[in-house]
Amino acid sequence: MSTIDSTPHFLLTSLTDRIAFKAAELIACYARRWHIETSYRELKQSMMGMALTLRSQTVDGVMQEIWGAIIAYNLIRLEIAKAALDAGCAPTDISFVRAFHTIQYELLWAAATRAQGKLPSLLQNMRQRLVTELTVKRPGRKHDRVVKSKSQRYPFRKTKKIA
Repeated sequence: MSTIDSTPHFLLTSLTDRIAFKAAELIACYARRWHIETSYRELKQSMMGMALTLRSQTVDGVMQEIWGAIIAYNLIRLEIAKAALDAGCAPTDISFVRAFHTIQYELLWAAATRAQGKLPSLLQNMRQRLVTELTVKRPGRKHDRVVKSKSQRYPFRKTKKIA
C-alpha cells in the first residue's frame, strides 16, 4: 500500500524487489500507461468508428492510412491544447469526442467557404467552441463495479405449470 495525495493506493504486482521498484513510481507508470490506452481508444473508437477503415490492398497503403489517422489524432490533440491554453484550463478538461466532432464540422464549413482570408477567424471561433462545454469532473463511484448480465436475444417466456 502506498499513499499519494493523501489517498491510499493498493498495488498488486509481480515485481517483488521494493528497493528497485518503488510503489509511487509504479503507480505513476500505470497512470501514464492508462493515458496511452485512453488515446488508443479515442483513435480506434471515436475517430475510426470501430469500422474496418483500412481499405488499402498493399502494405505501403495500410501504413499510409495508419500514419494519416495518427497525424489527424495528434492535430486534434494540438487544437485541444491550443484551445485550453487560450481558455486557461487543462487540456484534459476538453472532451476529445466533442472536440473531434466540432473540428469535423468546422473543417467542413471552412472547405465550403471560398474566402481563404476567413480561415484564421474560423480557427479562432473553433477553439472558442471547443471550450464552451468543458468536461464535468465525475465524483467517485457510489457502487462497486460489477459484471452486468448479458442481455437476452429473445424475451424470457414463463411457462405455466400444469397441476
